[in-house]
Amino acid sequence: MPATDKRPCGLHHVTAICSNAARTRDFYERVLGLRLVKRTVNFDDPSCWHLYFGDENGAPGSLMTFFEWPNAEPGVPGAGEAVALSLAIPKGAAHEWVRRLTEEDIYVAIAPGADDALTFYDPDGLALELIEQDWAEELPGYTTAYIGEEQAIRGLAVVTLLVDDCDATANVLEDIMGWRESARASHGGFLRLRFTAPGGPGPGRLIDVLKAPEAAPGRQGAGSVHHIAFRAADDKTQAAMATAMRKAGLTPTEQKDRTYFRSIYAREPSGVLLEVATDGPGFLVDETADSLGTSLRLPSRLDAHRDEIEASLPPLA
Repeated sequence: MPATDKRPCGLHHVTAICSNAARTRDFYERVLGLRLVKRTVNFDDPSCWHLYFGDENGAPGSLMTFFEWPNAEPGVPGAGEAVALSLAIPKGAAHEWVRRLTEEDIYVAIAPGADDALTFYDPDGLALELIEQDWAEELPGYTTAYIGEEQAIRGLAVVTLLVDDCDATANVLEDIMGWRESARASHGGFLRLRFTAPGGPGPGRLIDVLKAPEAAPGRQGAGSVHHIAFRAADDKTQAAMATAMRKAGLTPTEQKDRTYFRSIYAREPSGVLLEVATDGPGFLVDETADSLGTSLRLPSRLDAHRDEIEASLPPLA
């Protein structure tokens, strides 16, 4: 466990891959009602979009982000990646979401379990769920012309990882990230462990680790999750987590400045790419609250190439 008094408070964001940024924007912004809080580029590959969707101000725990890989082949889900994302909605909102998604010609299945989940897929085949959560009603919802306060998504609920070594992944979540196993179940050869972040219920506080017998490694492509990011309160907390990673045999990267947060990256034993992102400085460093997500934002080192970058990016509308 990191030697620090400040514990991470759950997930910061989840980043996936899309094949068409305009289509992805329409789905997550119009259909699901998330706010496009930042339009920028992949800082490591500025030829492709990096779009951030979340609540009104892009709070950690509310964020889904997408790298655009134009015309990418569909990914193949498998071991070593996140294979499903659950988003939290208020109690009583599921019925309205079934109606809305059905009207959009999106097939919805109801998966009974500890939490009844509405299961569907985004345009690239990323598996999504909407789950009613008690805590969701305590947070304000971002409303749109299509989605009111009573239905608005409140952030990440559960991220499901498919792994080939549950014990090794559990050690990373418990010893480095400070999470704790809170439930387990087995069915048909599958073992599912649920881990809960420190603190009370809220966005990004649950991870399910799923072990499937003889699961083949995943192949990344459109509809795949690229990485999941955990929260660190500040640089000192993040540095302590990096030290804990190295002691556990992981190889974290050096800190990378992502403008809106600072990040380190490492792969856990089953191959899932993990990021640890600082909570600050946040998305208001280069836009006002009213103008979030309305124009292309670039890190200062890329400003000299703005015209070239803008000309190469596909339109978002």
